[in-house]
Amino acid sequence: MRCTSAFLLALPAIVAAQQQKPLQETVQGWFEKAKSYIPSSVLSPIDAGAARVAAEKVTLLTRDNWVSTLTPSDSSAFSDGPEEWMVFISGGNKTCYGRCEGVEKAWNESASLLAADPSSPHLAYANCDEQAVFCATWAAGPPTIWHIQLPHTQPDQSRPATTIHIVHLNTSSTTASDIVKIHTSKTYENFPVYEGAFHPFDGWLAKLGLNQPLAYILTVFALIPSWGFMIIISLASRTFMLVPSYQFSTFSTNCVLFQDANIENRSRRMGPQRGTQAPTPAAPRGPMPGDATR
Repeated sequence: MRCTSAFLLALPAIVAAQQQKPLQETVQGWFEKAKSYIPSSVLSPIDAGAARVAAEKVTLLTRDNWVSTLTPSDSSAFSDGPEEWMVFISGGNKTCYGRCEGVEKAWNESASLLAADPSSPHLAYANCDEQAVFCATWAAGPPTIWHIQLPHTQPDQSRPATTIHIVHLNTSSTTASDIVKIHTSKTYENFPVYEGAFHPFDGWLAKLGLNQPLAYILTVFALIPSWGFMIIISLASRTFMLVPSYQFSTFSTNCVLFQDANIENRSRRMGPQRGTQAPTPAAPRGPMPGDATR
């Protein structure tokens, strides 16, 4: 009863304090509450503009066009140094487990920043969920940026090695500034030069023309669920168990007989062994009781 009386007495003071609250804070609270009901895509015009710039400046790589795309252009044949590319490897729920969304936003922002730089590299993008064969050909996994330096063909038609640095990105802390520094500050040099068998240009699989056929095989195997391999192994084991058991028993019997025959033949050729007494001949048979009467 006393608590209720105290609350009723303090109610006018609470109302007066609420009336003294600045109007700006009240409106701001209403705005924040209304903003929670609006989709985030509507509230991020900067992200939308960055994505639009990235779509115009970034080349989409596929299994069919990556060889022709990543070829030094004729316009840069007389420029100093190799042609620089930055290829962003991303993915969705299958290959990146839904953690590449933040990195993709940072990539879109960096693409708009690099577009204003006259010395910016060529930009390319590939999604491993949509281009599984391409990612298998490169053995690439998201989220990474492949910094590629494509050399020009020499006058004697020889071509130097293609230098590749694979920059691994953090899904939670990568920013657009970090991606821009790969070009401006050459942070790609902090990562070793890639010289593996799946090198898309100089690897021995690429030189033998086996990288793409192998990529198709790996892609097919990736589509088979784990329980599919268990069924294949089970069927294979049952096939071996269906062989009649008498074949095994006959084989083992023949082996034993063959071994006994070899032992007997060997003993006949060699005769009695040293240290062993030859068997005594049997005594001649004496006359039988009925022989004298005959």
